[in-house]
Amino acid sequence: MFAASPKISDDDVASEVAKLVSYVIFLIAAAGLYVAAIGLPVSRWEPLGAGAFPKLVMGLLAALCVIAIALSARRLSRWGRPHGLAARIRAFIVAHRLVLLVFLAFGLYLAGLRTLGFSIATFLFLLVAQLIVAPRDRRTIVTGLVVAVIFSFGLNWLFAEGFTVFLPRGLLG
Repeated sequence: MFAASPKISDDDVASEVAKLVSYVIFLIAAAGLYVAAIGLPVSRWEPLGAGAFPKLVMGLLAALCVIAIALSARRLSRWGRPHGLAARIRAFIVAHRLVLLVFLAFGLYLAGLRTLGFSIATFLFLLVAQLIVAPRDRRTIVTGLVVAVIFSFGLNWLFAEGFTVFLPRGLLG
């Protein structure tokens, strides 16, 4: 009469834990962007203003994340804890350490962009990211320095002089 429920593997549970973590990260990002959209200026001509669309999108994204978190937590509570979850998490971190380090560096870059300014923050981010990914010998370090200078100070100069768009100046301002 009733079909037997399929056996849930440890891989399915570990995959669901990864999804749950990503939902929480997206919820935090959506909430942060919603708060940032609150500070957008109000328009005198439009009833909704500049922040209406970003607040609507981030509010909907946050609501979807809350629903996904609830459904994922419900599934996990039914399935139970997988065997060796801590070892799998550790193995995942070791296997993907370069990607995780670049994301960490990017987060620090975004956090320091206003304080340091575009040129300095971008220079540091590009240099660190290249040192994380590339082998560390004299040639790659020199190449990394040249690329970081060109794409940080050079882009800042191009935007300021060529497009008359001023990027955050930070310490150089």
